[in-house]
Amino acid sequence: MTIAGTDSGGGAGIAADLRTFAACGVHGCLAVCAVTVQNSVGVTGVHTIPPATVAAQITSVASDIGLDAAKTGMLAGTEIIEAVAEACDANGIGAGGRTPLVVDPVAASMHGDQLLADSALDAFRDLLFPRATVVTPNLDEVRLLIGLDVHDRAAQYEAAKVLHGLGPRFVLVKGGHLAEDVEGCVDLLYDGDTFTELPGPRFDTGNTHGGGDSMAASIASGLARGMTAPEAVAFGKRYIVEAVRHSYPLGQGHGPVSPLWTVRPWWEARPTV
Repeated sequence: MTIAGTDSGGGAGIAADLRTFAACGVHGCLAVCAVTVQNSVGVTGVHTIPPATVAAQITSVASDIGLDAAKTGMLAGTEIIEAVAEACDANGIGAGGRTPLVVDPVAASMHGDQLLADSALDAFRDLLFPRATVVTPNLDEVRLLIGLDVHDRAAQYEAAKVLHGLGPRFVLVKGGHLAEDVEGCVDLLYDGDTFTELPGPRFDTGNTHGGGDSMAASIASGLARGMTAPEAVAFGKRYIVEAVRHSYPLGQGHGPVSPLWTVRPWWEARPTV
């Protein structure tokens, strides 16, 4: 399940999550937290869903279909975060429950601007991080959540330790925004004892819309398929590298990362006789 907001341009949010789930071979369910008005250039409007309705979506699916993993995306505000935390507890999601929870703490725009009020950042830290199996902040979100500007690999390690102290089982500090790292794009996984670097190429493209959503969704897909958290993170890293490699332009702004590399072009195949 993805618990997040919509993107009318189809590149990020729930659209990206459902595309990723399908590409990774799992069935996707959803709980809509907000409806955005956006395209490739930016967001011009946000309509939040009542918190009780967000929670009811989670419970409705969990009580009938069941959930093998869940992930959060844009939660829009403090009251929705509180409702999601309560619904997760009631349905065995995260913390001691049977269903692993990936928390993508969407708190910054593509340009690093803060999207959430300080109270919502507190709710992320106090309510969702302790319930998370894996948290997946980018470096702008690291800055907003713990006040640490990461400009080198050493600071990335320090950020992972501070974030782990907030309660998640695993922390994945993504290195995509670490432009100073000439060795490529290195994401860092930390479980409180062991650091694991996940290196990858850095592509010269501005078409990265939905990259964070897609990586968190692919990690959740791996967990749903029964992988351990480190295995699911490695699976997600492999997925997002190819999704960025195959990203495409769309509109006048930033195009999306693409799941289409996973799809066999059956519509081009000639029928056999």
